[in-house]
Amino acid sequence: MTAQARSETTQVAVLTVKLETGIVGQIRNCAAELPWALVPVDFENYFSIGNRPPLTQRAIDADACIAIIDFDQDAELALATAEFLRQSFYNKIAIMAYSSATDPDLLLRAMRAGCSEFLGKPFDPDVFTDTLIRVDHRWATHVPLPRNSGKIISFFGAKGGVGTTTLAVHLAMFLVRDFKKKVLLIDNHAQLGHVALYLGIDGSQHHFYDLVQNVSRLDQELLRGFIAAHPNGPDVLSSPDIYGGVWKADAESVERTLEFLSTEYDFVVLDCEASFEDLNLAVIHLSTWVYLVATPEIGAIRDLSRYVDGLIQNEQATEKLQVVINRYSSRDAVTIEQIEKAVRLPIAFKISNNYSELVQSINIGKPVASDRKSEFSSQMTKWAAALAGVSAAAPQEPAKKRFALWK
Repeated sequence: MTAQARSETTQVAVLTVKLETGIVGQIRNCAAELPWALVPVDFENYFSIGNRPPLTQRAIDADACIAIIDFDQDAELALATAEFLRQSFYNKIAIMAYSSATDPDLLLRAMRAGCSEFLGKPFDPDVFTDTLIRVDHRWATHVPLPRNSGKIISFFGAKGGVGTTTLAVHLAMFLVRDFKKKVLLIDNHAQLGHVALYLGIDGSQHHFYDLVQNVSRLDQELLRGFIAAHPNGPDVLSSPDIYGGVWKADAESVERTLEFLSTEYDFVVLDCEASFEDLNLAVIHLSTWVYLVATPEIGAIRDLSRYVDGLIQNEQATEKLQVVINRYSSRDAVTIEQIEKAVRLPIAFKISNNYSELVQSINIGKPVASDRKSEFSSQMTKWAAALAGVSAAAPQEPAKKRFALWK
């Protein structure tokens, strides 16, 4: 539906922050040309932790919001203001950075804070009107997709070095190659994850938390600019490949991002860090299955048992938990029966020890082929088949319950 065909009763809040009076007037004149009922709100100061002026109820209740923020007077406070507005008007706001600067780093930071448009100085009414029409068209033509159509699969290692990333990468590859599923593989590490390395692809341009920070304007077009595509495998959202970066995200934004991604893919596979802080609890909340990976040695089993103890306190998490023993051999000192007794859960999958072949595949960035005649390949094929629903061993999907684990 185009702007011309829509009702003129659509209420749009037009927020300006730190703008001159003359510019504010021009902005309102341009916005008045569109079929909107305007709710003007002007702020003379930026927002900060200590200064967050209340938003009017009319602005909060508006159908959509346009925010124009001057970035030249104080870029850091402008970024904080944009992030606050993005969180306050989730999924119904277009934030515009008004600036004479063309610094690429500032533009990238503004985008991460939620800015979807950039307006150069001096103010050009024609350019601004074209921008409003483009935003209006994007709102008008957006059709919500059915939610939670795909399955979300999360991997957690009992400790480092148990092969969690290796299993997540191969399961994603086998789902694509053997069962023609559309799969997104997410490296859910705060920094220096290995998913892109194991696949032999460049994932340095964008990462998962870049996408999470842009959830307010997330759509199919934006997503395409963030993913790295494997030529015959899954799409990938990598982790930051630099040390010491700080990436702001909250559990609600992670949930909303994963909900959207599950409408785009048959499977969303996440390789997660071995911690159960709020962000990972958000992942668990939306996961269809949560795979806890350990090796048959005493340190990993002890840690696995502690993780299980922490998670089974929640009924929903218990229904999702699947224990995976990697690098298993019948000659191991710790038996499957002893592991099951220690964690009080059955072992869902045993993956044989194929260490030398997997190390070689990792070093060359080429996962083991699904048609390779090996015990590892056969076991991964059965696992992928169970998830794809083409095997009698396919697990029954638990009923979804809508509450957050961190609340």
